Amino acid sequence: MTKILDFLTLEVGSTITKANGFIREDHSLMHVAQGFAPTSVAEGNVGIGLLAAVEDLEKSSGCSTEAAEVFANSSAAGGLRVTVHGLTYNMTARAAREASLGAGAIIKMITAGELSEFDLEEIEEIAPNMLVLAGGVDFGARDVVVTNAIKLASLELGVPVVYAGNAALKRAIENVFKNSGTELMVAPNVFPDVDVLNVDPLRKRMQELFSKHIIHAPGMERLKSLTDRQIIPTPGAVLRAAELFAEVAGDCVVIDVGGATTDVHSVTDGSSEFADKLTDPEPRAKRTVEGDLGVFVNASNIIELSEEESRRERQASIKAMPASDDEKEMTRWLCLKAVETGIRRHAGVISDLFTPSGKKQIVKGKDLTAVKWVIGTGGALTRVEGGREILASICTGAGKYLLPDKRARVLLDSDYLFSALGTICVDHPDLVKNTFKKWIESHDRLSQN
Repeated sequence: MTKILDFLTLEVGSTITKANGFIREDHSLMHVAQGFAPTSVAEGNVGIGLLAAVEDLEKSSGCSTEAAEVFANSSAAGGLRVTVHGLTYNMTARAAREASLGAGAIIKMITAGELSEFDLEEIEEIAPNMLVLAGGVDFGARDVVVTNAIKLASLELGVPVVYAGNAALKRAIENVFKNSGTELMVAPNVFPDVDVLNVDPLRKRMQELFSKHIIHAPGMERLKSLTDRQIIPTPGAVLRAAELFAEVAGDCVVIDVGGATTDVHSVTDGSSEFADKLTDPEPRAKRTVEGDLGVFVNASNIIELSEEESRRERQASIKAMPASDDEKEMTRWLCLKAVETGIRRHAGVISDLFTPSGKKQIVKGKDLTAVKWVIGTGGALTRVEGGREILASICTGAGKYLLPDKRARVLLDSDYLFSALGTICVDHPDLVKNTFKKWIESHDRLSQN
């Protein structure tokens, strides 16, 4: 008997297009089908890969997608390329950066202060999909922010600008862009007051614009025709799923090791032990992208960072799809190094600050010591033996780095469903929460056996 899918998720990645099928069961989602196909950007039409992935799902599972609600995310065509422009790097520029990464963007440039002629040239060379303009706490700095708006409007890039700066400048900024031919979207200030981050509204505005404007890959109209919902950036979907998982099960870290990058998503406020030592505010939901840490495209970078000479001699063992024992061992080692380096870059660092009154400890960055779950997703961690052990190895607690405690529980997303569930949760958050609850219950049963 043919199963009728209730939900179908489509993910257009840079290399692989994935289709996942779910049925509704006991107020949760049961994953029943999966299909894959090469992403067909090179062929000039991503629709080819989309249809092939759906066909693969239907053939391998015997399921029908005809009546399914369809949800989609994408990181194809280079993802969401963004430049970020703030007033000061450690305040407004950093806040805008955090929001942009949380939305799933690939940040190509960050500036602080007044834009120079060379900055404008670089922006034109980058040809971003979107510009983010911030600056000034509410009712604070004015002149530089307005000047930067005038300079960005003069570029005539034909891409949207999101303003998330000093609220008192809203009308002035709107006036700058009114006759420029550039679409302007205004979001609440990402840094409304000293030591106050407000990144979620900007994240949401950016994802709205991504769905409306940013998908330029040939054939992407086919994806739009399959769903009447927003098409969101894949990393943004993963972070949203992590937020819902944390609501259900407690603070978490989600690590995605890919061929080119390692993404780390965390949802935690940290522990009370280090709260009064933080020098700068951190968002509860944070994403970092390590563009030099990948187990295939950027494997040579990991080898260089490790300074292990023996590994240089084994670069021939690096394969996109490892098959032999030697190839798998090399991928496992690369994955371990990517996880170790990626989590340390994401985590906060304890430092000594010498003051006139003596030495005191300060914390810069994200405190992960309160994290209860460490989750691995993506092919490298879930398809090569040893992923669970790799994740467990970073649970060492507070040292130089504020890492998850050794009591943190490890979970593998073996079917790479975080992005799919993060896409569905836009409309069905309760279904996704219940799905995570059942997932954890299943994990607990397996752990007891």
